[in-house]
Amino acid sequence: MQDKKITGNPLSLIPFGIFIILFIGSGVVTGDFYKMPVLVAVFVAVFAALFMNRKESFQTKVMQLAEGGGHPNIILMVIIFLLAGAFASVAEGMGAVESTVNLGLTFLPQSLLVVGLFLIGCFISISMGTSVGTIVALAPIGIGVAEQAGIPVALVMGAVISGAMFGDNLSIISDTTIAAVRTQGTKMKDKFKANLFIVLPAAVITAVVFGVLSSDAAGSLDESHPFNLIKVLPYLSVLGFAIAGVNVIFVLIGGIVFAGIVGFALGEFSLMDFVTLISEGFTGMQELTMLVILLGGLVELIRRNGGIDYLLESITKRIVSNKGGESGIAGLVTAVNLATANNTISIITAGPLAKQISERFAIDNRRSASLLDIFSSAVQGLIPYGAQILAAAGVAKISPVEIVPYSFYPMLLAVSGILAIVFRFPKFTRTPVEKRKKVDATSS
Repeated sequence: MQDKKITGNPLSLIPFGIFIILFIGSGVVTGDFYKMPVLVAVFVAVFAALFMNRKESFQTKVMQLAEGGGHPNIILMVIIFLLAGAFASVAEGMGAVESTVNLGLTFLPQSLLVVGLFLIGCFISISMGTSVGTIVALAPIGIGVAEQAGIPVALVMGAVISGAMFGDNLSIISDTTIAAVRTQGTKMKDKFKANLFIVLPAAVITAVVFGVLSSDAAGSLDESHPFNLIKVLPYLSVLGFAIAGVNVIFVLIGGIVFAGIVGFALGEFSLMDFVTLISEGFTGMQELTMLVILLGGLVELIRRNGGIDYLLESITKRIVSNKGGESGIAGLVTAVNLATANNTISIITAGPLAKQISERFAIDNRRSASLLDIFSSAVQGLIPYGAQILAAAGVAKISPVEIVPYSFYPMLLAVSGILAIVFRFPKFTRTPVEKRKKVDATSS
């Protein structure tokens, strides 16, 4: 069944406004931006959308909700989220996180303690696919480094957050990468390569900055840090096969099995423990998967009622070029992330509209996916009310605002994204179809 002609309607955006008001308003009132359960906020917004558009029956709108939530891209995203959660849980259960951290700390020279924490954070986050998990694992060690080396705690927490956001943006099992790739219709390895070219200079400069600021460190780590290199192999295998272009579902299933075999061989857990860890990984992703389904349905209802067309017309009416379209995508996801304080939610919310902008202005899918992930991660690593900085501040017992000036990687990530838009970097080879689209876009 084909859609009827949809006319832009600003009133159709009211449900989205309700979601933002509930999610942000509760944070302003209570001082805790995670106080309001996000599922409750989006559920209220869904019900508001169902009671709009009197021209359609309630049953028809429920079916539209189901169509949006059950879209193949949404269901595939849910499957990948569940597998990513299971892999992270099994790998952590057999000691991969601890061994990875200790491996890095063992070979850290005294003068590069903070740089080393940043680099360890980069590897752990790109392997685990979670910035908050990386921060929880590294922040306590960072406090020890700060105390023994005489380095400001806020500086060390900035290094931990910077490393965590590097992998959160790049990892093929990161929520944000999965959401960006699925909403933009590109491939994991293509998005990874495009993204890496843009952010690598930012990571190098960040390491140099941390090295300069901590060059006069006056101490070293006293205790030993035992590690088992075999426990790191599941992370390396998942990363390697993903970059090689193997289907992400095969990669994650293989990673779960490999981590399980290592755990069995080393006596870290039994078969039932292995099954329990997989279940715990699934459970940890339940809220996110339900959120994805509900947001997919909400966006479809808003689209059917003309809200998406209105937004698209409003954003693109002053855009006359491919570069302007990319700026629009960056601005859109930045605004949503500032409002929601969650980079995964911001990509899922802004993704469908970003896809339409990219199609209208012939923006390569790899670029649109990268821009969504880059700018959402940059914002997430800088807002003092985001989960990442709040987690680090909680462990370090300092104000979140103290950490923000030292979150160098998110700052440089945003700069890299802006420069990539301005200077059209990296360049992509267009197919004949893409070239025709660009001609159509510029002539319309």
